[in-house]
Amino acid sequence: MQFDRKDKDDASLLALYKILLYPRMVEEKMLILLRQGRIGKWFSGIGQEAIAVGSTLAMQSDEYILPMHRNLGVFTSRNIPLKKLMAQWQGKISGFTKGRDRSFHFGTQDYKIIGMISHLGPQMALADGIALADLIANRKNATLVFTGEGATSEGDFHEAINVASVWNLPVIFLIENNGYGLSTPINEQFNCEHLVDRAIGYGIEGIQLNGNNILEVYDKISEVAKSIRKNPRPVLIECLTFRMRGHEEASGTKYVPQHLFDTWEQKDPVKNFEKFLLSENILNEDLIASIKSGFKSDIEQEVEAAFNEEEPIANNSTELDDMFAPHTYKETLPSENKTEKRYLDAITEGLREGMLHHDNLVIMGQDIAEYGGAFKITEGFVAQFGKARVRNTPICESAIVGAGLGLSINGYKAVVEMQFADFVTCGFNQIVNNLAKTHYRWGEKADVVVRMPTGAGTGAGPFHSQSNEAWFTKTPGLKVVYPAFPYDAKGLLIAAIEDPNPVIYFEHKYLYRSLSGLVPDGYYTIEIGKANVLKEGDQLSIITYGLGVHWALEYLNNHPEISATLVDLVSLQPWDKEAVAKAVKATGRVIILHEDTLSSGFGAELSAWISENCFEYLDAPVMRCASLDTAIPMSKVLEDSFLAKSRLKETVSKLLAF
Repeated sequence: MQFDRKDKDDASLLALYKILLYPRMVEEKMLILLRQGRIGKWFSGIGQEAIAVGSTLAMQSDEYILPMHRNLGVFTSRNIPLKKLMAQWQGKISGFTKGRDRSFHFGTQDYKIIGMISHLGPQMALADGIALADLIANRKNATLVFTGEGATSEGDFHEAINVASVWNLPVIFLIENNGYGLSTPINEQFNCEHLVDRAIGYGIEGIQLNGNNILEVYDKISEVAKSIRKNPRPVLIECLTFRMRGHEEASGTKYVPQHLFDTWEQKDPVKNFEKFLLSENILNEDLIASIKSGFKSDIEQEVEAAFNEEEPIANNSTELDDMFAPHTYKETLPSENKTEKRYLDAITEGLREGMLHHDNLVIMGQDIAEYGGAFKITEGFVAQFGKARVRNTPICESAIVGAGLGLSINGYKAVVEMQFADFVTCGFNQIVNNLAKTHYRWGEKADVVVRMPTGAGTGAGPFHSQSNEAWFTKTPGLKVVYPAFPYDAKGLLIAAIEDPNPVIYFEHKYLYRSLSGLVPDGYYTIEIGKANVLKEGDQLSIITYGLGVHWALEYLNNHPEISATLVDLVSLQPWDKEAVAKAVKATGRVIILHEDTLSSGFGAELSAWISENCFEYLDAPVMRCASLDTAIPMSKVLEDSFLAKSRLKETVSKLLAF
């Protein structure tokens, strides 16, 4: 292996050796602890240290790095105390995730490191969002994100690089090509000659490096980072290396031919750099022994100290509270000046007020810029706020939701528009595994609102009409709202933007232009989690939300002989248990009405809660009125029959007759 020291003095090379050696010695200690049964799992990066160390040292201390399992050198090069890391690995309360997650599945703003989740690919989109925040703020920073050769097969890899290319984001996408995705060799992972060749398809630069040469990695990534700080753009770097241990230690390495181990043993990054420094008379055997002795003592001390750290104490209240970033709702009262507005226009006004009030708010979505969005909700926003903050996106929902989280991590707020709520399936993982869990795992907010044009009534068929709120109401860490009136739509959207937690904001397409109401001018908020009681009666209660509110109002207005309490939930997570309980106690009979299908719809949760907590006040079984358990048909005749509205009269009659 050839090393080019360039202009580095002896002291710099010696310091680099120490930084490279330290994670190797930590890893060797972990393997001993594993054999002793003192730890249960370890993902080894032995043989790959030059990539993590060299690339980390190439970055400025205020620049974000997004590493993976085998990148211990990122954490040690950023000088995170080993005791703190060991506490994390052992699930101690003093670890970064307080025992809630494993290994390197955490982030830390103190060290500007954002860890991975087990799905591997999604973190690349976070890097896009982090870099976008730097770009908008005119900070001359680069962002470094790692991925493995296996994860390059994931859609998230391609989406993230495409977005970075289209937006000229200063991101270094670093592929650690170590030969295997778990046990699957690279010839079964991809069919191109080199992974770096994929850069051509995205119109970006691609560079291949010897990932075991610390100086080559450090020098080249330093050069690239310096360049993209001045001229923002993404660069794809493939570092060739080899995994000398199993995927994790329990996996073993029997699937790897011995000749590969023999070949790559000769390319060991630590041993080869050590030989080079010996040849340059920077190291000698006594100094090597002294350095290793000092590290060994330090590692032993830090590891044992971590073992003695306190274990977590289970406290359900604390666990529940930590699902969300702290947020104290501050009511902003509406002005007395009101204007008649359509439901759609109220949402537009809510977005506009949010953009005016928060100069760090970015909205993203397909066709939302000059075109104004599929429903024209953001028409005129580019002229008012500029293309930096009103961003057309490629068709890649996962990358854009992930970029929203990256923006949040780097000091911005994000509103992401799904063109139709149905399309959220393509971004589902980012929502339920990244947005929803980030604060609980390592205390970082996820300041993202996902707008969801939803619902039937327009004959749009199975892929543009679904009511999919129940996918999210059962996911801890998400807030879910669903306004039924223009007044609520505006105030609730502003409140959602203010909230530092992820909010899934459902807006019914059928109501966009068919419903109008008086909406206060200017900025005001409506508290998430509070229901509206629209009618009060004593015969039965109808608990509903969204378009169901208007079905219920129409029915009750056509049947004045029925005395009913009508509750519009407005928010589905959290939802107003007090208002629901009060309605149950007032009437003793309850219908839960929603547009979603019957089985496992949100009404099932409401019904269960009422049965468990209000049983003594019930005079009849809780009844659900929901849509058929089928996909949503396009034909108006079929759609009308599918929707819950067609069964409301029958359900009311059945309940009153009980």
